Amino acid sequence: MLSIFLLQFDWKELLLGTEEWSFLLEIALRTIIMFITIIIGLRVLGKRGVKQLSLFELVVIIGLGSAAGDPMFYKEVGIVSSIVVFVLIILMYTLVTYLIGKSKKFETLLEGKSICLIENGEFSIENFKKENLGSDEFFAELRLKGISQLGQIDQAIEEVSGEISVFYFEDDQVKYGLSIMPDSLKNAVKYIKEEGYYSCTFCGHTEEKNTGSAGNCPKCKKDKWVPASNRKRIT
Repeated sequence: MLSIFLLQFDWKELLLGTEEWSFLLEIALRTIIMFITIIIGLRVLGKRGVKQLSLFELVVIIGLGSAAGDPMFYKEVGIVSSIVVFVLIILMYTLVTYLIGKSKKFETLLEGKSICLIENGEFSIENFKKENLGSDEFFAELRLKGISQLGQIDQAIEEVSGEISVFYFEDDQVKYGLSIMPDSLKNAVKYIKEEGYYSCTFCGHTEEKNTGSAGNCPKCKKDKWVPASNRKRIT
């Protein structure tokens, strides 16, 4: 039964769709032309357009990719029309880049601005709320930089590119802070059994506490605390 099915199966339609075998040569030619067009386009955009993609530049790259991809294998999409799209996108990119250089307000409107997420070892709560960034994801990025607790950080800034810039305290200035190691927030408490330094699990505010009720955080009003860490960075 299987052999009969395989014999009756339309392999040409599976492999080529509605096109003929001769279209493969045309696809090869189209791909070569569009590949060269992409290289030329990226050269015109310059190194910044390739290395440091802002939101606007990402849209440009996606647009160029779509304009280049369709004519490679869609017979009904002409190469000339795609090249026109390329030229228009590059001209728009050049115009917007010029306007960005002339107007700081326009740059901020289009690309956003850097924002401080951690200051003096604690979360800048209002700024952090504005960003679409989960705490687990953020902690993972900090750990990749060799950070184990927030008391090691003077400032952490999210750049317009999405990268996190971190400015550290000197070793002799490192203070107690919220641990960001995996599972460090699991055993949060509302009652202090052993005096010491504790950090708010929500904002990272850290203070020395005596035994008894932990109380509410004076910064964010939350009531869950974990033992703080004063571990220094290992570089």
